Amino acid sequence: MTGARSTIAKTTAAIGAAAALAFALAAFTRGPEPEAAPLDVATVATSAGPITVEIASDPATRARGLMYRQTMPRDHGMWFVYPSEAPRAFWMKNTPLPLDIVFVAGDGRVVSIAHDATPFSTDPIPSAAPARFVLEVNAGVADEIGLAPGDRLTLQD
Repeated sequence: MTGARSTIAKTTAAIGAAAALAFALAAFTRGPEPEAAPLDVATVATSAGPITVEIASDPATRARGLMYRQTMPRDHGMWFVYPSEAPRAFWMKNTPLPLDIVFVAGDGRVVSIAHDATPFSTDPIPSAAPARFVLEVNAGVADEIGLAPGDRLTLQD
């Protein structure tokens, strides 16, 4: 009986170890986050031309933002809408794309721009003044289109 118990104990331990290893490997090799549901799309008018934007207007879409995106066309971005003006701070957690982050007052006036935000950084990126909207575009786009504080942006449906 001792030999049978020893074999059962060894088998049980091996199965437990294999299950733990499989679970750990599955967690470690997990793929990218699932695709988010499609968002409403609009256009932001700039002095240099239009930017096609996805609208992030509720807490869930604002929290996800452009996280996990691997690519984005040069003339596209995301427009974050908040219920009121307030100091804003963004981060780049889980965001592989370098971005320009444009903070915009309720009247459409650009209040500040964070150029070339570092992918995956959890450092806060604050607005220089209260903002109601935030525009995220690929890094370098703000300079390419000549966007500067004081410029006006208009959301068009």
